[in-house]
Amino acid sequence: MTTSLILIPGFWLGAWAWDDVVAALPDGFDVHALTLPGLEPGAGPADRAGITRADHVRAVTDLVDQLEGDVVLVGHSGGGALVGEVVDRRPDRIRRAIYVDSGPLEEGATIDPSATEQVPLPAWDELEAQGSSIEGIDEAALAEFRRRAVPHPGEVARGAVHVSDPRRFDVPATVICTSLPSEVLKTMAHGGPPFHTELGESTDLTYVDLPTGHWPMFSRPADLAEAIATAARG
Repeated sequence: MTTSLILIPGFWLGAWAWDDVVAALPDGFDVHALTLPGLEPGAGPADRAGITRADHVRAVTDLVDQLEGDVVLVGHSGGGALVGEVVDRRPDRIRRAIYVDSGPLEEGATIDPSATEQVPLPAWDELEAQGSSIEGIDEAALAEFRRRAVPHPGEVARGAVHVSDPRRFDVPATVICTSLPSEVLKTMAHGGPPFHTELGESTDLTYVDLPTGHWPMFSRPADLAEAIATAARG
């Protein structure tokens, strides 16, 4: 039976961010790249007003519920927190969770508690200062990224993560480490600061190193596709 891959982008991105990865994936996967509510091309403030974390979690769980057979979730950056919440709600439906430079967050954690009504894409130097490296992305790709980026709904950024089902820890997980080496991440893969992640609680966790910046779908898309396919098959 075909494995369904659900690709969830991080902040400011839509399904388009996965285009080069999808093109490089081998045959045999039923691929679903998502654009989350409020992140549609051309979406304005009115389209984002009132959109919450629950709305984003529901958008993914609704898709999971429509699919048959094995489902593998792939989440990049802020999309990784959504993967963790969906695994919590559908632990019996998810065969593997793949976190791309991200991870599941613990109960009550927030990505940006100070977020305003909408979160625009910051300047590149500001992102770099926050630890979101743009390494490996050329000027043309950066310009296209900024042109297509959509401000993120503020309530999603500042909304608390909610997880409660202990079965989530038994769903096999892979973390693809791009801007932070796995040997460093392993020392931080626990609750509390700096990342408030539950990665270390997983009973079946694989680390994969893919050195580049925070957006490997732009800097190393073919290599990211290979890493995702390998993890999904595992």
